[in-house]
Amino acid sequence: MNSFAIIAASGIGKRMQLKEGQSKQLLSIGGYPVIHHTIRAFQQAKSVTAIYIATKEENIPTLEEMAAASGFTKLKAVIEGGKERQDSVYNCIRAIEAEMRASGSAPDTILVHDGARPFIQPRDIDEIARLSMQFGACVPANRPKDTIKYIGADPDFFGETLDRSMLLQVQTPQGFRSGLLVQAHEQALLEGYYATDDAALVERFFPEQPVRILETGYHNIKITTPEDIPVAEAIYSQITSGR
Repeated sequence: MNSFAIIAASGIGKRMQLKEGQSKQLLSIGGYPVIHHTIRAFQQAKSVTAIYIATKEENIPTLEEMAAASGFTKLKAVIEGGKERQDSVYNCIRAIEAEMRASGSAPDTILVHDGARPFIQPRDIDEIARLSMQFGACVPANRPKDTIKYIGADPDFFGETLDRSMLLQVQTPQGFRSGLLVQAHEQALLEGYYATDDAALVERFFPEQPVRILETGYHNIKITTPEDIPVAEAIYSQITSGR
């Protein structure tokens, strides 16, 4: 298996309420930056042979130095991100395409991950890569714990209650056969279409393509708000105590 990983780490973290110039990917969890945990998981995944990161321009030297100091040998490039997450992912896709032209070969699959999800496990990454190759696309998810409702016609009141058994909370890394992901992003660029995740692009432009579900644990959280930090510390302690 030959999978390339794209890590989107350009977010400004508005909901984290950080000071100007701070990055949530560089916040400390268990004594290491969030992005360090993220990169390490892909470094350890057997299926991943190359890692590309999109981040803010000012963070590029920091991430390059961290990778060198930590022995993250699979990191091939740290690239300036774009205005939106989708733009950042596409910047990495362009770098991968350049590598493909230079080498004359393509990765079997490309995995796209949020940099602020530090606790994805290497075994899950490898399984997503395997299922992506088998089915064309694979997305990790969890079943919601809470009841989900639509907002009604009046936004101050609830409308319909959704059937929780038919819902999933989507996570990353989302995996795709490489050609499928590249085509979906190129078509989106042509049409000026933006989606909240890569699977939504595939669903729009390749509706016949099945997306395999892989249910993972609730450890794969996304660091989004200040309340997530103590939760992340607890998850880190639990994970490391089991090593």
